[in-house]
Amino acid sequence: MTDSLKLIFGYLIFPGLIFSAMVGMIACWIDRKVTARLQYRKGPPWYQPLADILKLLGKEMIVPEGVSNAVFLAAPLFGLSAAALVALILWQGNLDRSAGFIGDLIAALYLLTIPSLAMIIGGSSSRNPLSALGASREMKLILAYELPFTIAVFTIVVKAGSIMIGGVASHTAVLSVSGLIAFLVALLAAQAKMGFVPFDIAEAEQEIMAGPLLEYSGPGLALFKLTKDILFFVLPLFLITLFLGGIEVTTVAGIILAVLKYALILVLMVLIKNTNPRLKIDQAVRFFWGPVTLLAIAGFIFAVIGW
Repeated sequence: MTDSLKLIFGYLIFPGLIFSAMVGMIACWIDRKVTARLQYRKGPPWYQPLADILKLLGKEMIVPEGVSNAVFLAAPLFGLSAAALVALILWQGNLDRSAGFIGDLIAALYLLTIPSLAMIIGGSSSRNPLSALGASREMKLILAYELPFTIAVFTIVVKAGSIMIGGVASHTAVLSVSGLIAFLVALLAAQAKMGFVPFDIAEAEQEIMAGPLLEYSGPGLALFKLTKDILFFVLPLFLITLFLGGIEVTTVAGIILAVLKYALILVLMVLIKNTNPRLKIDQAVRFFWGPVTLLAIAGFIFAVIGW
């Protein structure tokens, strides 16, 4: 297999688009099932996330009158492509820790912002006031959580002395004081990136229905939902890579340990989601710019002094 074919296979099949989407759909089903049980409901069958995507792909996509077709239709593709690319970069950095490139961690950090930006662009272009309101909330939320999230990432860079994924994956940073603080900050930011409670402000169904996604239907909505499924795999993998020593899949014990690490992150995210009420956008901004940012700065200082 040539290098170009390997790259295409890696991006589209494993460890990129299809594999990440499959794992993310399983995680989504677990989340929905646990949430339903906590609410004394039965919950969906295991194939429901896939059925939802396939159903939407088979429906007509209606483009609102007067919008820019190019912007409106390209936004979901933009977000999906970035999410799949992050999955590929993270997997390559974990599977072969010497095969990455200088700054691949920074590239992954940058690409993780694109799905949210795609939602903002799509919602803003739809000419719907509720979509524009949801896009505005998403924009404020990004400005709120990206600062502490970036500080948490660079805390691990200081500890590991590397800006390569393979370099930071070789350190179990969560066992130190600064690493534990950075992990908690990054976990809260990941919750916001996923749009989970208490940070589901942009898509608050009881207030603005679907927010930025209100005018999307058919394949466009399917791509946004698929992007969120992939992020449900990518963001925990990102946290595992930075704080829990990465993953190792060359042995059975390594595979079991990788699954347990992913399950730990998944449990924490579902637990936060089901035990907190939704915040208002001003509360979320104050929360991230206030105590979370101060906590992230404290973790960074601890990393500099070697704690």
